[in-house]
Amino acid sequence: MTADATRVLASLIRRNLTISVAESLTGGLLGATLTGPAGASAAFRGGVIAYATELKASLLGVPPELLDREGAVHPGVAAAMAAGVRELTGSDYGLAVTGVAGPDPQDGKPVGTVHIALRGPGDRVWHRDLRLDGDREAIRSGTCLEALGLLVGVLEANTGEHSG
Repeated sequence: MTADATRVLASLIRRNLTISVAESLTGGLLGATLTGPAGASAAFRGGVIAYATELKASLLGVPPELLDREGAVHPGVAAAMAAGVRELTGSDYGLAVTGVAGPDPQDGKPVGTVHIALRGPGDRVWHRDLRLDGDREAIRSGTCLEALGLLVGVLEANTGEHSG
C-alpha cells in the first residue's frame, strides 16, 4: 500500500494539488497510509474519521434525511462525505470511504459492502461500489487499496499519464 500512496502523492505534488480524506470503516487507515511517505504534507491536507453515523452529518454535512433513509453505507453518503471533507479542508480532492468491515452487517448491508467516492475540481464525483471478501482487516486494507486506486486512475486519466 505504501507504493500506491507514494505514487498518489507524487502525482498530486507534481500538479500542485491537495487531498483530504473522510473515513468511516477504515478508522484512519487511509489517512495513515497517505501520510506514511516522506513529503506527504505537500499534498495531504487532513482527514475526518466520522465513525459514528451522526458525525457524518454534523462534521461532514451529509444530509440527515439521506442517512435516515439509506443508512451510513450508501454511495450517496460516500459522495456527500467526500464533498464535506473537501470543503472543510479546502483541498482540491476529497476522498471518502464508508462500508461494513464486520463482523456483523450494518444498516441491512452485508459485511464487505464498501462505497468509495472522490470529489474533485468542478465538483465532479467518481465512485466505486464494492463487495470485498475476507475478515475485518482484509476489508479495511482492501478499501484503502481501492480508494488509492480510484484516485490514481482519476489523476492519470485527467492528465494523460499512464501507469507503466
